[in-house]
Amino acid sequence: MSDDTSKTPRPETIVLHAGWRADPATGAVAVPIYQTTSYQFRDTEHAENLFALKELGNIYTRIMNPTTDVLEKRVAALEGGVAALAVASGQAASAYAVQNIARAGDNDDILADLEQALSAAAA
Repeated sequence: MSDDTSKTPRPETIVLHAGWRADPATGAVAVPIYQTTSYQFRDTEHAENLFALKELGNIYTRIMNPTTDVLEKRVAALEGGVAALAVASGQAASAYAVQNIARAGDNDDILADLEQALSAAAA
């Protein structure tokens, strides 16, 4: 009998299991939907470390949310990436793409070329 543990997971498995195993308190395997906006800090040092990005964790749900974190891990696993970023709309995704490519002082010609490239990629 062959050893199936060395197989690369199929996309169906990745979609269901990447980024989440089980809730340690309940054993539930479904990803919970966290409907909260705020998170409590252990102490002021914990808050300082989170805001200084010295420690990963939740600060405010629009910045990071445990449910969104699982989605981002699954997308990254499906795409073979290191990480992913989930945003609320295509317009936000486009804005992030432009902001990461364009720099201060870039002129309209560069942005026009970028728009053409994004349009061609979307077609």
